[in-house]
This record gives sequence, structure tokens and C-alpha cells, in this order.
Amino acid sequence: MIELIAVRHGETDWNRVRRLQGHTDIALNETGIEQAARLAAALAREPIAAIYSSDLGRALATAEPVAAALGLTVRQNPLLRERNYGLFEGKTIAEIVEQHPEDAERLRLRDARHRMPGGESQTEFFERVTGAVRAIAAEENGAPRCDGDVKRTILLVTHGGALDMLYRAAFELPLDAERACPIPNALINRIEVDEGRFKIWSWAEET
Repeated sequence: MIELIAVRHGETDWNRVRRLQGHTDIALNETGIEQAARLAAALAREPIAAIYSSDLGRALATAEPVAAALGLTVRQNPLLRERNYGLFEGKTIAEIVEQHPEDAERLRLRDARHRMPGGESQTEFFERVTGAVRAIAAEENGAPRCDGDVKRTILLVTHGGALDMLYRAAFELPLDAERACPIPNALINRIEVDEGRFKIWSWAEET
């Protein structure tokens, strides 16, 4: 059994103005840097055995203070990236509606199989993220652990969309449903992974 402490990266300037980031490598802003420091302090006494992060800078900058506090190394995994929004990266929803009305309508309807120009569909994104997390959990399940330990705790630093995919997998929610939960920056979400199944233990714990 694996316990994931799953965290969305700290705030960026694009988060603040609700501009789609996707695979674009946007740095943390001052608030995001402060959030990463608070996260590190909150997790300093957690029994975390390994840290995995998206390879994008905003996720790494959130993971690295925790790694420093625990004396661990961050393992980068590009499969933990945010959804690839292709041509729409750097745009707000209002700009997409104005410039690409047909694609904007497919987004509004949450068409899970619609692939944005140069990007990926929601279905492809779901399969990428859940597959990557299951693979990490399977690998960590095989790692040595202390006698008597029934679970292994790992930290996963990723993105809001990726956490939404894990939440949907845990509750078997359809991809075309409205998002069912808030996903604040740099708060703690605890997810159990047992034989490939996800279970939410807590969500959006304050740091």
C-alpha cells in the first residue's frame, strides 16, 4: 500500500490571472515561494520515503524545499505534467472564446476526446496521469521498508489538472462532469494507492 501526499505546485502569476499554463514553464511568484516554504515546514516530520515531481519549474520549485528539509532527492517525471493545452497555452478562457469559439465550446461541454490544437485530449491526459501514478506506486511498493510498515509514504508534486484526474479516478467521476473539488495551490491531499485503486483520505489540508 502507498500513501500519496499529493500537492499542487505553489502559485504563479498566470494562476493569479487564470491564464492556461499547461506545459509552459512558468516560475513561482513571491506567494508561491512562500507557499513552498510553508509546505516544507509542514511536511518536515512526515515519514516521506521518496519525492516525485513534474519536471516543470513551478512543481520542482515547490518540491525542492521539502526535499531539502527531509534530506531527499526529487525524482523528476514528465508524465506528471499538467495537461498539454497546445495552442491555447498562455491564453485566458475569455481569449479562447473570442479567438477560437468552436474549440471553446468543446471545452465548455467538457468533450473528453477533443484534442486542442497541438495539445492532448482530456482522455489522453487522464490515462497519462493515472498510469504514471500507478507505475510510481507499483515501483515504490517493491522498495525496501522498515519491518512492520504496512504502507510507504511518498510525496507527489504536480499540477491542478493532474490532481483533478486522480480525484476523478478515486470517485469514478466521468471526465465530462464539472470539477467536484477545489484544488488550491500547495495544500496537502492524501491519497491511498492499493493495487492500482485510488482512495482519498483527506483533501486540501492547510499547511
